[in-house]
Amino acid sequence: MDGVLLVRKPAGLTSHDCVYKARKLFKTKKAGHTGTLDPDVTGVLPICMGRATKIVEYLTASSKTYEAEVTLGFSTTTEDASGEVVQKAAVDEKPEDKLIDDLLTEFIGEIEQIPPMYSAVKINGKKLYEYARKGIEVERPSRLITIHSIERISPIRQQNSTVSFRFRVHCSKGTYVRTLAVMIGEKLGLPAHMSELIRTASGRFTLDQCLTFDEIEQKLANETLQLIPISEALNHLPKWVINDTLAEKVKHGAVLPVPEGHQDIDSDTRVAVYDEQGVCLAIYQKHPEKPSFKPAKVLFID
Repeated sequence: MDGVLLVRKPAGLTSHDCVYKARKLFKTKKAGHTGTLDPDVTGVLPICMGRATKIVEYLTASSKTYEAEVTLGFSTTTEDASGEVVQKAAVDEKPEDKLIDDLLTEFIGEIEQIPPMYSAVKINGKKLYEYARKGIEVERPSRLITIHSIERISPIRQQNSTVSFRFRVHCSKGTYVRTLAVMIGEKLGLPAHMSELIRTASGRFTLDQCLTFDEIEQKLANETLQLIPISEALNHLPKWVINDTLAEKVKHGAVLPVPEGHQDIDSDTRVAVYDEQGVCLAIYQKHPEKPSFKPAKVLFID
């Protein structure tokens, strides 16, 4: 079966654990996820199966939407609820709604973020969490991320010496929401951590489309499981429909003239090439120096 499996990731499993379960269920070695979720995080995890593993990178690049809870009053080593407490500061007075709402809008747009030590970002060939587990702190270069929108979605609640509230954020690839929670605390002059997180959308895939592993097993047993076809999964890319003659050339990775209507795109933009039957044959891109279209990845080979 070739296509995208939309998994509702449970808490307690790594993204790799979910891929392993999918491989066993589908009796295949060809499977890969499109964006890591920490073990405690739940929500949308698209897994590419079979020939769809070729399009992982094009789905990973999509923006994501999360619903998170930030707790003010203490910070942790991992920036989420699973870490050890690093710093405490009692929050004696609940912040006003307007203060929080105005503060959140300050994050909208392109901002800098430093990846947390407990993350899979590589420095000198090693993942940061490998350093962190040995108690080694290394310098981490900041990265530019984009916050498309962010808003508070719950009342602000005070409990003992902490304050919590939930927010929804639509952000670019590479955003660490737990680091965003810490940054919210920093703007308030308080230690903070992310106390809960669910991914509600990955690109165009949403939580209501996802299945639990129990539901996947049941549908497989009843032969009713349908994967998202590759051609549909790439709907977010610009589209170029070609005739059968060109289709044969595309299947063999031919370099082609830039098609009409695509002259103004840049060389970083990827275009999904479909035949007249609606099958996505390849991903093409504009040549950076020549007036031609070259294959970035051929998906369909006779």
